[in-house]
Amino acid sequence: MGTDSLLEPDSNEFQKFKWHLQQGDSSKGYRSIPEGRLEEAEMWRTVDLMEQTYTGPKAVEVTRKILKKINRNDLICRLNLYSQFKFTWKN
Repeated sequence: MGTDSLLEPDSNEFQKFKWHLQQGDSSKGYRSIPEGRLEEAEMWRTVDLMEQTYTGPKAVEVTRKILKKINRNDLICRLNLYSQFKFTWKN
């Protein structure tokens, strides 16, 4: 499985990721994004919808939770490294 397969809009993993966004999870602190808004959304539109729905740091937190659900710990590590770099670079 390629590391970037989640980024391919037709990939099964990307569809699973969007499915989790549609379901939401109130116990984990995130609400759903309606299926109609995500159905045809490609990656960048999905990112926009997440930022509109969850705002800034919450969108990153939701991303981590969903990546964990779909067993993509490798991408969680990459996201953590990116977040650390971004924070360090800003300061």
